[in-house]
Amino acid sequence: MSLDISKKSAAEGHVERKGEDTKSDKVVAGVSHVMLTLWALMVLIPLGWTLLSSFKTTTEIFASPFSLPAVWKFDNYISAWNTAGIGTYFFNTVIVVGFALVIVMVLGAMCAYVLARYVFPGSRAIYYLMLAGLTFPIFLAIVPLFFILKNIGLLNTLPGLILVYVSFALPFTVFFLFSFFKALPKEIAEAAQIDGAGEWRTFFQVMLPMAKPGMASVAIFNFLGLWNQYLIPVAINTNPKNYVLSQGIAAFAGQQGYAVDFGSLFAAAIIVVLPVLVMYILFQRQLQGSVSAGTMK
Repeated sequence: MSLDISKKSAAEGHVERKGEDTKSDKVVAGVSHVMLTLWALMVLIPLGWTLLSSFKTTTEIFASPFSLPAVWKFDNYISAWNTAGIGTYFFNTVIVVGFALVIVMVLGAMCAYVLARYVFPGSRAIYYLMLAGLTFPIFLAIVPLFFILKNIGLLNTLPGLILVYVSFALPFTVFFLFSFFKALPKEIAEAAQIDGAGEWRTFFQVMLPMAKPGMASVAIFNFLGLWNQYLIPVAINTNPKNYVLSQGIAAFAGQQGYAVDFGSLFAAAIIVVLPVLVMYILFQRQLQGSVSAGTMK
């Protein structure tokens, strides 16, 4: 009885104390907020200016760059889409990036899962070779890639570009997902196998959904890298009919010399940026969940 009374009095006397921020913590927080604000302004101001300029004429852009347009010219987007061929380049980019992203995510997830969950002769060597692929500069592979694609008949074709995109994105995908599959509890896979699930069913229906935050994160990074790729298409995709957006905008900017329609050019730039923003907004929650999950491990 006395023990219960003492416990009750101790519980009543217990007061939760919240840690007070020290002066150094406040300084770090203040500096961090200032730096983040400056970084946001560095990104948003050029983006806002580009969006504003996409509704102006070339004369208005040079006369008063930061003023509102006298007449909002939505025709700039129509001109960029049809006259400049941005519509065709956009369609090519969607095909190339879409197929490459799906292939690299499936192959990367399968490879990362096997390397993380199974031990077999050469598994570590394969993993380190994947890591070595991250350090290999793209420009050193341009000449070999050119002759390889030429010999197999895929030079200047969209399938050839997809194949190259997959090969360069695969090492990063495996490296990123390796830790996610490594951290998943083995008991879940064992329970699925006890219930009669095979290796394929265990992977696709049990383990892969558990790695959804990591899959979403690496999908965003791969999408950004593939969507904005320029060096590889310029070297191995010289057919104007198969141009992607990065090539199309460069060609549009240079085809008229000094008589470029800057309003349509800025409209084309917004068309390129818009899918990236939409992609990030759609997968923002998964990306945040991936970061929080990584910090808790």
